[in-house]
Amino acid sequence: MDVLSDVIAIMRTGQPRSALVEWHAPWGQWFPSAPGSAGFQVIIQGSPWLIPPDGDPVQLSVGDVVFFPHGHGYAMADSPATPLADPECDPLEERDLFASASMEGPGAATVLLCGGYRLDPSRAHPVLRDLPDMVHLPARLGHHPELRAAVDLLGSEIGSPRLGADTVVTSLLDMLLLYILRAWLDTEPGQCEVGGWATALADPSISVALNAIHRDPAHPWTVETLGGKAGLSRAAFSRRFTSLIGQPPLSYVTWWRLATAARLLRESEDSLSEISARVGYTSEFAFANAFKREYGTPPGRYRRHACPPPAPVGVAP
Repeated sequence: MDVLSDVIAIMRTGQPRSALVEWHAPWGQWFPSAPGSAGFQVIIQGSPWLIPPDGDPVQLSVGDVVFFPHGHGYAMADSPATPLADPECDPLEERDLFASASMEGPGAATVLLCGGYRLDPSRAHPVLRDLPDMVHLPARLGHHPELRAAVDLLGSEIGSPRLGADTVVTSLLDMLLLYILRAWLDTEPGQCEVGGWATALADPSISVALNAIHRDPAHPWTVETLGGKAGLSRAAFSRRFTSLIGQPPLSYVTWWRLATAARLLRESEDSLSEISARVGYTSEFAFANAFKREYGTPPGRYRRHACPPPAPVGVAP
């Protein structure tokens, strides 16, 4: 698997949620924060206002996508002057995979495709931590066609569910998250000089090394072999990787192996010895010690006590 595919696999837990909601002016809705989640809004019809907790309101247009990677609260309204209604549901409660609703009123209609993802709040991938509190991807003709196609398909499935809709919607929500991350990573390096993961994934040398680690975490990687993959000397690779990723190459290899192991402990029935081999440890004892150092608990106890993180923010009531 490549880096972004792995990010989706490691960061999302449980089922995502989505809704297609039609609002009629005047309307204003507060969406509370939900730590351990990420939410999105896609404007299907109308030109609503996004009202962040801090900063000026932003008017959105049809086709705009707004992503909230850290689960912070925000508000949406037909006008910045419209009073905001309190949430009508608890953002942490379980809800259907997808829903449709219409909020009746006398004014013009706004249609939003909204939803969110459960995340592991303790182990977010660094690529997600690099994202700002809000990612706004304006609709522009010819830009991000895959993202637009995923939005169209998702809106169609939610608006008129058919046989197999649960499977289709879950897959489309994962696709949407991937395309949102792709769009941001494609756009961000061109806007300004940035460090971190946006630059790392755009760097041919470092991205080759990252993909090698993610495709085969069990390989006995060394700084020299990773530098060879990157086409750089050992020292030059180590400096550049550490500068962009924020940790040395082998520290990242260890972090990724254990993050992968934690996901396997939560989602599979593989034995501890099988998981330790899959992530590159030659003995179950060595794996258990490394896991306990990173997670503060032995892998067996982690598996027994693993519980789902909070439900996602951003699904309209």
